[in-house]
Amino acid sequence: MDANESVLNNPLEAGTSRKGWKIWLGLAVVVAVAGIVTVKSLSGGAKAAPPQRAVPVASGVARTGDMPVNLSGLGTVVPTDAVTVKTRVDGQIMKIHFREGQLVAAGDLLITIDPRPYQVQLLQAEGQMAKDQSVLRNARMDLARIQSLFDQKIVSRQQLDTQSALVDQCEAAVKADTGSVESAKLNLTYSRITAPVSGKVGLRLVDTGNTVKASDATGLVTLTPISPINVLFSVPADNIQSVLDSSKGGKAPVVEVYDRDMTSRLASGTLLAVDNQVDATTGTVRIKAQFANRDGALFPNQFVNARLLVDTLRGVLMIPAAAVQRSPTGTFVYVIKPDATVELRPVEPQATEGDVTALRKGLKPGEKVVVSGLDKLRPGSKVLEEGQGAPKAAK
Repeated sequence: MDANESVLNNPLEAGTSRKGWKIWLGLAVVVAVAGIVTVKSLSGGAKAAPPQRAVPVASGVARTGDMPVNLSGLGTVVPTDAVTVKTRVDGQIMKIHFREGQLVAAGDLLITIDPRPYQVQLLQAEGQMAKDQSVLRNARMDLARIQSLFDQKIVSRQQLDTQSALVDQCEAAVKADTGSVESAKLNLTYSRITAPVSGKVGLRLVDTGNTVKASDATGLVTLTPISPINVLFSVPADNIQSVLDSSKGGKAPVVEVYDRDMTSRLASGTLLAVDNQVDATTGTVRIKAQFANRDGALFPNQFVNARLLVDTLRGVLMIPAAAVQRSPTGTFVYVIKPDATVELRPVEPQATEGDVTALRKGLKPGEKVVVSGLDKLRPGSKVLEEGQGAPKAAK
């Protein structure tokens, strides 16, 4: 019996065989469909991958020019003279002639102290002097008469010498009286207190009617000149030589002062003096600069930021200081290339002044560098400069 006959004679075995073939055929179809779906999915995923996203940045342009080199330090405004006006005589204040905060000139009357006691002293001294002058005239006339009698050998030498000594005593008394008169006049002058220097008066420390004494420690009022005025500030001791070099040639270096936030320039002056020693505790040296201060922008004891011009770099390449980055391997900047990608470029800074850095090498004039957005950049990153708008979508 052959196979066909066996299938025909056994219908159950034939049905089982046809069912197995159908199962295998179904599995093959499922595998084929899964493969096609996987290929399409991978193909579709590759097409849907978004392009590299541009990083928004701000840029600056490298340029050549002259850059000033300054030394900066925290300073204090100090007046050229600080005077505490005191009385030289005792007495009651009769009148105050100034307003608090007023500008006065040297010699202006500030306060009047009761002058009457000193006027009386002057009269007494002048009376005593007149009396002694009268005695002196009489002694001189007696000396002349005795001298004549001595020449005639009528009186002795002793009488002549006695009268001569009396004349000397009277002359000495008159000199003492002259001193008393001058002292009384001086006290009378001191009863009128005047400004010793020109400047601004502060808040008064006494009132009309107060009794003051020459031994009082507090004084009557303070007086501070404001034009000109000085600024004291310190610079590191390592920069002393550059300060001294800038003073050579007879031209005083320029000093500018700014407010505490370094946002507003208050005044411009010149270097006046450099201290003769370094402060060992801070490693700095003190510098004094003078300012005309005609507009009163500087106020005594005001804190300011001082900048001393010590040099000017001519024709150097300058970029924004914010573009300069530092790493363990050196200093670098991100340069924006024409295709809007960035390149990491090593540079060698020369000096920094404010928000500008001068370079010795590393860039060419006109090249653009990234100023902000640096933390998101890597070499080759795509960038979008501020103000250029979004890039067009790729077709």
